[in-house]
Parts: sequence; structure tokens; C-alpha cells
Amino acid sequence: MKLITAIVKPFRLDEVKTALQERGIQGLTVTEASGYGRQRGHTEVYRGAEYTIDLVPKVRIEVVVEDADAEPVIEAIVAAAHTGKIGDGKVWAVPVETVVRVRTGERGPDAV
Repeated sequence: MKLITAIVKPFRLDEVKTALQERGIQGLTVTEASGYGRQRGHTEVYRGAEYTIDLVPKVRIEVVVEDADAEPVIEAIVAAAHTGKIGDGKVWAVPVETVVRVRTGERGPDAV
């Protein structure tokens, strides 16, 4: 199994959720996040004063999938989150050793 983590722009969340639902993904975790990459934040003007926003708002999406489903899910997330502009985000996958469904005690693929 793989844990796929995606950091995307908040306004692309609905598109990513729809793309995952179309791939048959039934559960995911979404967390508000902030950070920066190459864009290093940006400057804004408020009431005539210019200030720098160092940490850009993002959304972190996490989903656990079978190994065979990892690459198609990653491609679906990338396609849904893509705007072509700087700061679109990142997607990565890491191996998952054990998954346990707390309610039933199921383990492994049955718990996903």
C-alpha cells in the first residue's frame, strides 16, 4: 500500500476530490496547510502599506491506496490540481507498512 500526499492550491480541492471519486477512492484526509516553494510567498498592499506574505495557503490531501492504484491516482491528482501557474503544488507517495481500521480491527487492504 501507498500513502499519497498532495499539497495543492485551496481552490483546486473540489476538482481533486471529484477526480479521486471518479477513480473509486472513497476516503481521504484534508488538512489546511501553509508554506512556500520557489515562489517564496508574495507581496500585497493593504490600506497603502505593502507587506509580504511568506507562507502561502495550501491544502494537504492524504489518501491510502493499493500499490497498483498509486500511479493512476497520482496522475488524477496532478491533472485536477494543474493550473499551469507557479505554486500548483507537489504530490508524493510513500510505502505504508500497516493499516488498521479502528472500528473493526481489519488490517491491510481490507482496512483501506
